[in-house]
Amino acid sequence: MINRTLTPELNEIDQIDFIKPSIFDISSSVKLYSMCEVPNQTSRLDLYFNAGTILGDIGTASFVNSLLLSGTNTKTSIEINNEMDSLGAFFESSVSNENALVSIYALKENMLAVLSILKDAIENVAFLEHEVIELVNDRKQKFRIGMEKVSYLAQRSFQQKLFNHPIYGRIAEESDFENVSISTLKRFHKDNYLHGLTKVVLIGAFSTDEIDEVIDMTGNWAMDALPTFDEKCQNEPSKTHVNKEQAVQTAIRVGRMLFNKKDPDFIDFQILNTILGDYFGSRLMTNIREDKGYTYGIGTMVAELTEMGYFLVATEVGSDKKDATLHEIQFEFNRLQTELVSEDELQLVKNYMLGQLLKSADGPYAMMDLFLHVEPFNIGLEYYNQCIESINKITPERIKELAIKYLNWDKMTIVTAG
Repeated sequence: MINRTLTPELNEIDQIDFIKPSIFDISSSVKLYSMCEVPNQTSRLDLYFNAGTILGDIGTASFVNSLLLSGTNTKTSIEINNEMDSLGAFFESSVSNENALVSIYALKENMLAVLSILKDAIENVAFLEHEVIELVNDRKQKFRIGMEKVSYLAQRSFQQKLFNHPIYGRIAEESDFENVSISTLKRFHKDNYLHGLTKVVLIGAFSTDEIDEVIDMTGNWAMDALPTFDEKCQNEPSKTHVNKEQAVQTAIRVGRMLFNKKDPDFIDFQILNTILGDYFGSRLMTNIREDKGYTYGIGTMVAELTEMGYFLVATEVGSDKKDATLHEIQFEFNRLQTELVSEDELQLVKNYMLGQLLKSADGPYAMMDLFLHVEPFNIGLEYYNQCIESINKITPERIKELAIKYLNWDKMTIVTAG
């Protein structure tokens, strides 16, 4: 029996024994990644398509992704969803800048049947006029509601100036909803779904024969060659305010283009980023929420695309605290550039990050998700043990060096809306 009066022994983390997925060829370019070490009957299937928002007309990628189960010439959307429900399956889809993702969750014994329903729905989606009109009207209403929110206004302007690029930086206008045509949706669907599959992920205790069936059912969607992406985006250092009459809050976005996991500074910068604003005890939270009371929350992040990445600070404050908040953000940048982080603070952040990494590696689903975070960059799971090594050995001097290199206020794109 566990003696709960004794403090558990503390052990240093030096590496994690990762379970690597098995890899199968769907085509010369497209792979299926399988994680079979699942101790129960659950399963998940992910289908990745070259159907991100940077492709096609503004809004087209999102419309097509949302209409994938909207009905065929022989089945309504309700019938398709009822068929999936009868098998206990759950479906979700999403679209990002560079790809679209379709996922289904089901018991292992039902997955192939669910995939058959999904395959028919996607291949034969009819883009029925009433379904398209209903979706366009819904999105138009959500756009109008969004335009009343300072966070939405700030994000739109920030995207334009951060990417400073005719495709990555483009944003929707209300007039774009009037230009949606069924023929355009069908063409995008044919080019980017029926011939746009870039990756399949399968989690569950499937046999080799069952994996072969998945390959047979999805293989005709595979791309001949994987897409390439732009790496030339460079943010516009500037300060912009978007005026919103009678707004009581101001949304703030501060950031710049940086890099992704392929850059040698990435791991160490993530440690700096955590100190600055990526956990509840961060410097920005302590200063701007706890000490000043300007906001309920403020955070930083490093987002990644295939060939680039960016750094972002985001918050909302009372409109009368906009300038003071920007001053405090700049103050925290400058403090990291001029003062060494204390050993106690650095050790706290190290422990937090190591704990989060251990938590994120718990079980086959988590292991696969970790793999999916590195696979686009042609990096293996050993990357995470490199993270552990970097976290353990980083010094206050290295943190200061990175702050001087990357947290230059005059290199930032600053947007406020309110």
